[in-house]
Amino acid sequence: MSEILTLDNVCLSYHTPSGETEALRGVSFGAERGEFLAIVGPSGCGKTTILSVCAGLLKPTAGSVVLDGQIVTSPSGNVGYMLQKDTLFEWLTVAENAELGLKVQKKATAENRAYARRLLDKYGLAAFAGHYPEELSGGMRQRAALIRTLAFRPKILLLDEPFSALDFQTRLNVAENVGSILREEGITTLLVTHDISEAVSLADRVIVLSPRPASVRKIFDVTLVGSPLTRRTQSEFNAMTNEIWEALKV
Repeated sequence: MSEILTLDNVCLSYHTPSGETEALRGVSFGAERGEFLAIVGPSGCGKTTILSVCAGLLKPTAGSVVLDGQIVTSPSGNVGYMLQKDTLFEWLTVAENAELGLKVQKKATAENRAYARRLLDKYGLAAFAGHYPEELSGGMRQRAALIRTLAFRPKILLLDEPFSALDFQTRLNVAENVGSILREEGITTLLVTHDISEAVSLADRVIVLSPRPASVRKIFDVTLVGSPLTRRTQSEFNAMTNEIWEALKV
């Protein structure tokens, strides 16, 4: 694999009338093509800020973010971003929601629309294409939102606590579905989560951040294999989860 995303000594400070707040200090890491990275850290340390910098929504005070050989300076169609809520439009059908990103980015070609429909079919939503979001379960809504994001073929996907609004059982099932989809589609993914066990069950590597201003405290290689639910049953799962927890407490 080759590196598709590189953060090199990224620093960011917010300036307000009351003063300056340092959010990121010398954050450096990279992501290989098709790799799944998870970011964990104390509340308010700057996890979402890192996603915003990667998406081009915020400009670093120092350092650089490079995506597929290009310095990130502004938002682009190369980055998909999923938030905590699925943000489906209730007045649009599932199929219309799936194609919405294509229309916004003026990529709604016949080929891309057909690709969105194939994704709906591939991941069990074709029968609900004419239904409205209120008719879907929480897990189905997340799948529909993911397909909408994947339809315009981003080079990297950013996930900001995408399962946090779900109850525990649904959260496990949705993580299983979403993790499987992303592995199958081979898309590079950067996940922010407060849930260490979720990070270990999904990711290839887990990045542990320090308290604000965030810096990379440690990066763990996840040696577990299989789907998220399968990983949770493996003997090494609890040991790795505890090791990351100890790194957070330092």
